[in-house]
Amino acid sequence: MRNRPLPYVYYFLVDVYCLGAFLSKVNQESTVYPCILVIFNGKGLINIRDQQYNLSRGSVVFLPSCYELMITEKPNVKLQGILIKYDCIISEAQPNIFKYLKPIQSCSLKILSMIEELKRVWNMEPKDKPFLLQQLFLNLLAELYDESKRTLLQTSPWMEQVIQYIDTHFQEDLTREQLSELAQVSPEHFSRTFRIHTGQTFSAYLALLRIRLSQQRLLYEMPKLDQLAIEVGYKEGTYLSRKFKQLVGLSPSAYYLKRKRVVVLNSNHTACLLALGVIPELGEYTTWLEKLNPVNEGRKINKYKNSIHAICENVASTQPDVIIDYNKITNYKNMLELAPILEIPFINTSWREQFRIIANVVDRQLQAESWLKQYDEIVLNFNRRLDEQLGVRGTAIVWEITETSAYCFHSSFGRGAQIIYEDIGFLYPVKLLNQKINEKGYFEDEIESIPCYPADHIFITGIPSNIEVKNRINRLFSSEIWLKMKAVQEKQVYILDKPDLFYGYDPLSSQAQLDVLMSVLISQK
Repeated sequence: MRNRPLPYVYYFLVDVYCLGAFLSKVNQESTVYPCILVIFNGKGLINIRDQQYNLSRGSVVFLPSCYELMITEKPNVKLQGILIKYDCIISEAQPNIFKYLKPIQSCSLKILSMIEELKRVWNMEPKDKPFLLQQLFLNLLAELYDESKRTLLQTSPWMEQVIQYIDTHFQEDLTREQLSELAQVSPEHFSRTFRIHTGQTFSAYLALLRIRLSQQRLLYEMPKLDQLAIEVGYKEGTYLSRKFKQLVGLSPSAYYLKRKRVVVLNSNHTACLLALGVIPELGEYTTWLEKLNPVNEGRKINKYKNSIHAICENVASTQPDVIIDYNKITNYKNMLELAPILEIPFINTSWREQFRIIANVVDRQLQAESWLKQYDEIVLNFNRRLDEQLGVRGTAIVWEITETSAYCFHSSFGRGAQIIYEDIGFLYPVKLLNQKINEKGYFEDEIESIPCYPADHIFITGIPSNIEVKNRINRLFSSEIWLKMKAVQEKQVYILDKPDLFYGYDPLSSQAQLDVLMSVLISQK
């Protein structure tokens, strides 16, 4: 029988907020209610009773009071979620059982679907079903309570260690007995707990990791099957081929030769494919990229608006042969059940290298090299003109101003910095290097602190449309410290204000960013 909220405590739904809307009015609250925070997208931290917890997709946090919602968002990654406020009638003997439950780091897709339905019904307020909302709320509480108990069981230290060990040693000869001994539990207990934790048996989980690694290798070449089998943890190629066909539905050689159905979970890699003349089965598009390449609604994915459940369903419906994203993919394990994941390092891999990797996967290497050759010819001609008109490049700094802060970027984070520093040879100011920007990729400061980082050339790629922020920026631009800057006096400040265009770090965006930079730098002289 399921564990459910205690019958002597009565729970009442009070309000359902989008997280952003609640944060903007939290100080206006006059009544303290316990609440449940559920994160759908973004990353951040929350402080609960002097202890910090990570927030990401699927995080569920139980708060005794809405006043305890102390959140720190990661730069440029806005948190999106739902805050459910409720009230309860309790007795001294039966307390609110949700009040001090440990946060759930990654809740089930079922819970996310239930929350979406609760939000939908809350907004509709159906008069013909007066008890539907309360019914949905109580069902959700019951599922959350069960999940919190399962999480407590699943996150036992030995299970986390075992999973990590399997993920890093799955090419070796692993057995259930070996791992249960490592965990110091019986083989039977190991099997039961492993299945609860992963939703799979140990042997199925191990086979999935091995076959997905085989598929990743087959994206680039067709090695001898016996060699491939040994690499992924099997003893001979015939057995690998049989397991491969069971999971993938194709033989290894057929998978290698087929035209891959590709799903892309970030806009930069979508642009890489489009530059090669390939439309992904499913891809993420920025507003700028979509204007450049209109695409059917069914081929688009939005990680910041869609729930985990919706994303997984969309990806599964395309039956992909490979999923492409940056490394440390969100919900890696859920996606891994659908297809092999090509994880491309971000900060250590230039857009050119990423372009070539993706071209190799879709067998468009010649097209990629031809595209890059044309791009480099444009860069060469641009540099010749700059040599004539500008001469020595000097230092440059790239800013993007948001509603709260100013962000400065290294070439590895794009925003046109890859062109400014790598293609046309501007230098980083010493103060920027002292901030260790080459290690982190960016840094954040107050908008009013921009003059504290002088450079010969200042590029501002984005300015918010918010009137208050614009007034704040205008005050900065008319301040004495700004007007005394060398770049300002020599008219070498470039207000580009194209944040969506300069967000991209890919072939198409880089080409368009190069055009903008050419127009402002050449026209200035």
